Amino acid sequence: MTKESMPWQTLSEAYAFLGNSLLAPMSQTSAVGLDPEFWRAFPDFGDAGVSDAAAGCLGYAEGAVARAEEGANVVQDASVEYTKLFIGPPSPSAAPWETMYRSDTNVGFGEATFQMKALLKNAGLEVKNENHQYEDHMGIELLYLSELCRRRAMQEAGGRDAASASDKPADGAEDLACASESDASVFTFIETHPLSWIDTFHARIVETFPEGYFANLTALAAAILRFHTKAIAR
Repeated sequence: MTKESMPWQTLSEAYAFLGNSLLAPMSQTSAVGLDPEFWRAFPDFGDAGVSDAAAGCLGYAEGAVARAEEGANVVQDASVEYTKLFIGPPSPSAAPWETMYRSDTNVGFGEATFQMKALLKNAGLEVKNENHQYEDHMGIELLYLSELCRRRAMQEAGGRDAASASDKPADGAEDLACASESDASVFTFIETHPLSWIDTFHARIVETFPEGYFANLTALAAAILRFHTKAIAR
């Protein structure tokens, strides 16, 4: 894969799904992650690591279907898993904030939070969620990355069809004008933020639910982040 063929829009959609999945329990969002067909169609980007991780998610979904046929409430099971891992009580088993992985502190608001606040502000983005999550939550970092990829896709689309850009409605033209992300800025963000702590985050999830939904989901997120940085670096 060349930089010119980078699937920015598909990456944006994948990061959006992963980020949203980490920001609320399944009982409050969508249960599409328990549908085997969703995972059969999930992009592997031609990467063996992503393909293997997606296969793990597929295996979990197939098991969930079997458990549901036996009477289990699999959405509730995944939601309970989410609560124990990321909320508590008494405290989350796998804290979802970057600050908690940068030092020995147990305080959720730190330097990584300030950095993410600044990045979001500079991008014209604002965190609005009922749970009032800190900005360095893994889910928010992945959603920010999704937006970077969306803007990068817009840049490429504009470059391929510059002649038609002037025909866009005013709001579309304004959106395109703010899509000023570069490969380097995306690469730097991935390496500095989500990729720098997702392995430790994943390991804490595995300690509590080694074969759970979120162990598979974060393994997939880590695989996509690695694929993405390698693809940019080529």
